[in-house]
Amino acid sequence: MSKRHSFLIGAAMAVALALPTAAEEVTADTIVATVNGETLTLGHLVAARSALPQQYLQLPDDVLFEGLLEQMIQQIVLTQAVGELDRRVLATLENERRALIAGVMLQGVIEEAITEEALQEAYDAQFANAEPTEEWNASHILVSSQDEADALIEELSGGADFAALAKEHSTGPSGPSGGELGWFSSGMMVPAFEAAVMEMEVGAVSEPVATQFGWHVVKLNDKRLQGPPPLEEVRDQLAEAIQGTAMEEAIAALMATATIDRPDLSAIDPATLKDETLID
Repeated sequence: MSKRHSFLIGAAMAVALALPTAAEEVTADTIVATVNGETLTLGHLVAARSALPQQYLQLPDDVLFEGLLEQMIQQIVLTQAVGELDRRVLATLENERRALIAGVMLQGVIEEAITEEALQEAYDAQFANAEPTEEWNASHILVSSQDEADALIEELSGGADFAALAKEHSTGPSGPSGGELGWFSSGMMVPAFEAAVMEMEVGAVSEPVATQFGWHVVKLNDKRLQGPPPLEEVRDQLAEAIQGTAMEEAIAALMATATIDRPDLSAIDPATLKDETLID
């Protein structure tokens, strides 16, 4: 047998011994490296990957695996070389540990609380008996004086295009889009503007309307009665409300059963929080 052949067989055996055999199950506890007796597992790598920014997740799997493995081996070597940790590092680690575990606990509360049944119940409570609301779709031209508004109304009565005049004359942010304001309901516009729109017929142009922003020439494009939104449209809003309530209730329940000793802190100046020399 040649030396080259023997070397290749030896290398192949070394690789085979270093990796789990086909019969072994690869789990989070599978060891990927041992550094001065400290083990690094596949679970550590998976957790590290899950915390990476999105741009790193675009890398090929083999590149990311090797990169994370090497980085974490280096981290272990560095942490082993530190020795005793100072107050700042210990306090930071304790804070981060508490925050991480608290987040895991609250995530479980959220996942348990936000169900299809809970979403439907919240939707029914908020919208089942809701009356249809009137909505308007209008455009306007905003100018600085009544004389300008009167002149625009005269042009419109002579057949001028409303959108074209808005693009040319309106000082409002909707001017470049032809004065279009889209759909709105009661309370979304200033009172004088809303009052004028409510009295108009579809397709009509208003007399000059004065507000704190200037003088408006308003055209009512359309109006409608709008019923409650479909559940899918407000799903995120409902889920956020359910989530907030569930977290508050869970925290309140745990706080009610906890033994909390609060010493007299009147001697501590709140500004002491800024004194980082306490942990240096």
